[in-house]
Amino acid sequence: MTITEVSSSATSDLAAKANRHLWGHFARHGEGITPPIITRGEGTRIFDDKGNSYIDGLSGLFVVQVGHGREELAAAAAKQAEQLAFFPLWSYATPSAIELAERVANYAPGDLNRVFFTTGGGEAVESAWKLAKQFFKLTGKPGKYKVISRSIAYHGTPQGALAITGIPAFKAPFDPPTPGGFRVPNTNFYRAPEQFSSDPKAWGRYCADRIAEAIEFEGPDTVAAVFLEPVQNAGGCFPPPPGYFERVREICDEYDVLLVSDEVICAYGRIGSMFACDDFGYVPDIITSAKGLTSGYSPLGAMIASDRLFEPFNDGQTVFGHGYTFGGHPVSSAVALANLDIFEREGINAHVKESAPAFRATLEKLYDLPIVGDVRGEGFFYGIELVKDKATKETFDDDESERLLRGYLTPALWEAGLYCRADDRGDPVVQLAPPLISGQAEFDAIYDILHTVLSEASRRM
Repeated sequence: MTITEVSSSATSDLAAKANRHLWGHFARHGEGITPPIITRGEGTRIFDDKGNSYIDGLSGLFVVQVGHGREELAAAAAKQAEQLAFFPLWSYATPSAIELAERVANYAPGDLNRVFFTTGGGEAVESAWKLAKQFFKLTGKPGKYKVISRSIAYHGTPQGALAITGIPAFKAPFDPPTPGGFRVPNTNFYRAPEQFSSDPKAWGRYCADRIAEAIEFEGPDTVAAVFLEPVQNAGGCFPPPPGYFERVREICDEYDVLLVSDEVICAYGRIGSMFACDDFGYVPDIITSAKGLTSGYSPLGAMIASDRLFEPFNDGQTVFGHGYTFGGHPVSSAVALANLDIFEREGINAHVKESAPAFRATLEKLYDLPIVGDVRGEGFFYGIELVKDKATKETFDDDESERLLRGYLTPALWEAGLYCRADDRGDPVVQLAPPLISGQAEFDAIYDILHTVLSEASRRM
């Protein structure tokens, strides 16, 4: 019997083992709580240990861009492991890491030509902050160490990345955070003040100018970087208003502050281009990425930095004293190269750009439900904000949100055959990010399940 062919007795045994030994990530534990056990994936679908099939409406965790079950990615991993399973990048290099660094750099905009590999997104964010600090120390501005980010934004769980994260509940258990993280408003146009309700460009200018205000307040000689996602994830997929990033770039240049485009989710086709900064027309100083780089077939992240930031380290002596044992792992790098081959051969990014309007239009049909207040996002990355009153945009209180999201929506959507995210890091939302190979058939299936389940949620609430 293979691990994907699970009998009822084996299923029970797996559940018991999970309950006794497995410590889940961001998971609740206790009597009566057993995690669903996922045994295999195929295309846009996943399967549990009972043989049930579900639409993977979140690409695992914004990861599985080219879909599940790609044999050539597994073969690339096996071939590399047979040749060289592991060697670190600590003063050494491997062919797969070298080839991948060149390829990623060629996709990146501007002079972002230096690729520092990690094993995931939080590590890429951590690396970017450390680089910003050391760069300014090396270039005569040692007081610049602070970081500006947006409210409700999620940037990772390492202590530095957590200080950049704008979700108080995530930080409170681990206080005090790394010093230096400061918050500005996010770009949630649905919740913008009344004076901006019909002028998204003015809203974008207002939000961007708050960054300049924060830099002035903290002191330009103390601020090292601004960390922004092209489309903010936490809170439910906030796209940038028109002109927002253009203005942010001007502000960062004016104050000599680095602009970090946190594309852990948005890179590698999620919005439509290899890097979403290209979709929105700006060139950052650093890009952080992970997830879709390997489509999840092996762990890998990357911090991509400009030639200007690398220059102080290019003197034969100065070291960026930072690294990860498995960063740029040869097997992960080989998988990433094979994954990018699929992107190019199958035109994945072009498919997203061509299909994104249909995905939006399909989801916008949910506006006929009284509980759906806003449908927002870009590419294959959308959030549906849920409200008590559509006319007033009144949201749910904490108890109502708990009953709505965890008491009903999460299990109901799962039982109906859809894996997605019902989240309240901000106002209650349902998030969707299907594999980038999805088409109208998947969009329609997602819509049908959402319409049925959200209709019942409207009745219950």
